[in-house]
Amino acid sequence: MADTNLPVTTRSRLVSDLSRLGLASGDTVMLHASVKAVGWIVGGPDVVLRAILDVLGSTGTLMMYVKCEEPLDEIDDWPEDWQRAYLEECPPFDPSRTRALREWSILTEYLRTWPGACCSAHPEARMAAVGARAEWITSDHPLQFGYGVDSPLEKLCTVGGRVLLLGPLFDSLTLLHYAEHIADVPNKRTERYRWPVLRGGSCEWMEFEQFDTSDGIADWPGGNYFQCITGEYMACRSYATGRVGAADSYLFNARDLTDFAVAWLEEQFG
Repeated sequence: MADTNLPVTTRSRLVSDLSRLGLASGDTVMLHASVKAVGWIVGGPDVVLRAILDVLGSTGTLMMYVKCEEPLDEIDDWPEDWQRAYLEECPPFDPSRTRALREWSILTEYLRTWPGACCSAHPEARMAAVGARAEWITSDHPLQFGYGVDSPLEKLCTVGGRVLLLGPLFDSLTLLHYAEHIADVPNKRTERYRWPVLRGGSCEWMEFEQFDTSDGIADWPGGNYFQCITGEYMACRSYATGRVGAADSYLFNARDLTDFAVAWLEEQFG
């Protein structure tokens, strides 16, 4: 049964709220969303995506970080029987079929399976996109250091893209991993992992390397410095804020946020 304590939100209201926030036709935007924060949505959660695509129009593009349903980069933390079972029979990553990780938002799988959606070929840093630039954004995703140079995140910045938060999700801004990768910081913490990937019709275990996206590139009190970066950014830079449905929402310029984060990281850890 639906939670009747949540405020009612319709597609038309979402379109109006998003437009008032500043989202515009032709934008390329990366979405982070708490559906529960938006309210009880008439028609279901995918109406959020429909409303965003309505505003973006035929020349706009919507993207999300979707990863994989089974995050094998964390396999070393699993019980031994889990590890053994997965090493023996884990299905290989297939960009077109492997389900998205829905732990962060139910909308990841909705977008991955949207008509015309494109997905990048990196199992851990996988992005899904719909719209005019979707194929370009998700193509040629580097398998090593997949959040850095030539990644979908860099492409988002290149085209003057934006980041939309439906809910105050400041500690999970995936774009800041791009800043971590390009910041000039010595001795960055690095993580390595193996993942089964479908190649040429068969399963191949591949080695991946990237700067640490779990614990950060360097030690910081409290562990996660993303919230600190975002808070300081919001204290001195321009951004849009307002309500979308019932959710406190924010619209950032991707390049400006990245440049600020790079400078912050270099000042703190350089």
